Amino acid sequence: MDLRSGHCFWPINSGLIQPYPSLAGDLDCDVLVIGAGITGALIADYLTQKKAKVVVLDRRDVASGSTSASTAMLQYEIDTHLSDLITRIGKEPAERAYHLCSDAIDKLAKITKDLPDCGFERYSSFYFASSEDDVSALEREYEARKEAGFDIELWRTKDITSRFNFSAPCGLYSKQGAQVDPFRLAHALLARASKAGAQIFDRTEVSDIDQVQDGIVAHTAEGHQVRAQKVVFACGYEAQSWLQEKVVDLNSTFALVTEPVDSFEGWYEQCLLWESERPYTYMRTTSDNRILIGGEDEPYKNSELRDKALPKKTKALSKKLATLMPSIPFQVAYSWAGTFGETEDGLAYIGETREFPNAYFALGYGGNGITYSVTAAQIIADLYLGKTNADADLFRFGR
Repeated sequence: MDLRSGHCFWPINSGLIQPYPSLAGDLDCDVLVIGAGITGALIADYLTQKKAKVVVLDRRDVASGSTSASTAMLQYEIDTHLSDLITRIGKEPAERAYHLCSDAIDKLAKITKDLPDCGFERYSSFYFASSEDDVSALEREYEARKEAGFDIELWRTKDITSRFNFSAPCGLYSKQGAQVDPFRLAHALLARASKAGAQIFDRTEVSDIDQVQDGIVAHTAEGHQVRAQKVVFACGYEAQSWLQEKVVDLNSTFALVTEPVDSFEGWYEQCLLWESERPYTYMRTTSDNRILIGGEDEPYKNSELRDKALPKKTKALSKKLATLMPSIPFQVAYSWAGTFGETEDGLAYIGETREFPNAYFALGYGGNGITYSVTAAQIIADLYLGKTNADADLFRFGR
């Protein structure tokens, strides 16, 4: 096993795309976006298209935080089953949340058509029961999604074993899925935003924000200031430090990618795969014939303990891959650990909160980070332009 632990695959695979400077002076703008990952990139791109004067700051290199650790499986399914979400928040808003994630995949298809190759490819998706105990829940989920208008199929054991190397009691098959290289996508969006007038700076940490009469003034750790009408927090779980309301629980997650394999025997359509067990394992293929598998999540304590667990978690993921795909010989190329946030109901937090005036938050926690970010860009642009967005209430704070 050729195991080089601790690297995130996407920056290594994509190489250095575009360097950005650190902020070296004071600036004025309409909107300051904190976070230059995929969420901040989508928002900056969208706002510049709306003619806003945008500045983007990130304390790391561009797209080197959670974006570089993302496995970038694009699915409309939220971590909370639609059938359970209906019980929590009602039928209409729950179905709307699912449809927004589905629509986001279609929007990403259109967005990436006008960008350099970002590895966007459409794939089918298969969500399978990890045990007999989960069959009834998946059957309820099938009925809920059918009623909501989704094109979904319920497969039984014989359907699964005829298509895959593994067996499962049942599973849900959907054609609506995709995958992308999040590192390249973030860079491509920021490059387009920059060409349209956005100013982008990395290795620039925002240490404090003051409220002023006409907006905010952000202070950097290096002693510079950015004055803006509005600030957008697109910095993932780190945004919690700016809020009193607790909106996120942190988890450590682990992933590996193999060396290129010769074939994908016993893997129907090379579809996106994930399971009903919680925490769940998920896997997909890459454009250069690798296998990417992730999971083994556990509550986050600190980065040192998270990274120390990586060798053990890599072995567990390798064993899982070998069990699911016994006909595919593989060698591990890279493995890495990351931290992600999840909410109680599986929904993102997007928009304004009374506790922080002149700010918008785009917190796409959970397994739908990228699709939530597409929705967040639309909602935040509408809010900034003074337009009503009917979906903003679905992701409101204080819910």
